[in-house]
Amino acid sequence: MYIPYEKRRSEIPFASAEYISFASRSSFLGVPAVMMEDLGDAEVVVLGAPFDQGTSYRPGARFGPDAIRNADYGAMDGYRPHLTTGIDPLQTLGVVDIGDVYVLPSDPETSIKRISEVVSAVAGAGKVPIILGGDHTIAWPDALGIARVHGFGEVALIHFDAHADTGFTQNGSLIGHGTPMRRLIESGAVPGHRFVQIGLRGYWPEPEVTSWMKLQRMRTFFMAEIMSRGLDEVVDEAVAYALEGGAKGVFISVDIDVVDPGLAPGTGTPEPGGLTSRELLATVRRMGRELNVLGADIVEVSPPYDGPGEQTAYLANRVVLEILSGMAERKVGYQGDDKG
Repeated sequence: MYIPYEKRRSEIPFASAEYISFASRSSFLGVPAVMMEDLGDAEVVVLGAPFDQGTSYRPGARFGPDAIRNADYGAMDGYRPHLTTGIDPLQTLGVVDIGDVYVLPSDPETSIKRISEVVSAVAGAGKVPIILGGDHTIAWPDALGIARVHGFGEVALIHFDAHADTGFTQNGSLIGHGTPMRRLIESGAVPGHRFVQIGLRGYWPEPEVTSWMKLQRMRTFFMAEIMSRGLDEVVDEAVAYALEGGAKGVFISVDIDVVDPGLAPGTGTPEPGGLTSRELLATVRRMGRELNVLGADIVEVSPPYDGPGEQTAYLANRVVLEILSGMAERKVGYQGDDKG
């Protein structure tokens, strides 16, 4: 008997295989690859969002999730302790990987909706989603999905980037990697006073956009300020600002172009003069340790521009590991005195 397509869709359990693509089932560093209904006791869930329809310059970030997952030289017997702490974050947190959200290249609106709903499903199950991008457009559905579970206005967002991503539109569209932070503020998911931006530099956005950012009470640390004050002092203030006002936790959004393109060339909109790899890794680990991380994404890794060394993909892989290492330290109460 023929069953109408709409009826068949309505009978599919939410966030099951309907929204997850199994075209590639490599998992992040070999953690268990599972389906949504099999998350078990895992505290952290990795998922991919291979979306780059929001790019304004060089495409290719849709290939980022697979590159980030596979950028590694392996671990003996699956054991991966952090050299400083001796803590294995993958085992301590019980990390699993559910694969990629099934995005539609011809339909960005549906893709964004799917990403947000899968993130909400993961967070609603009591897990911390770590999303592998994808261009920075996905920060909008990612943080929106978190806010739907933990409360609109209750989540702080720490944003590492060369660019503010607060444009009103991009090429006449509300959807794009230059607009997600404005979309989040306009929706009420993350109010401006709960935004911290680190590493901005270059020649965009225009003055009217930066004026709007100030009106929203966004806290922005330009690279010039980081250079004059020092990164440690800036991070001290960033952490304090994120905790101000009793936010339930933070969402960390890392655009790989916050790092100088001499160290991370595989990205869509490179901007010279950024952080070093070491500075970024130390900082995200510290934030994982000192803040209640409700979710995170790593975006704008474009493998076609990465060169034969794959250094951008390797760096992004380690950004995820360092966030997880900080979260593991927080869980076990590690009292080391290092800052990275």
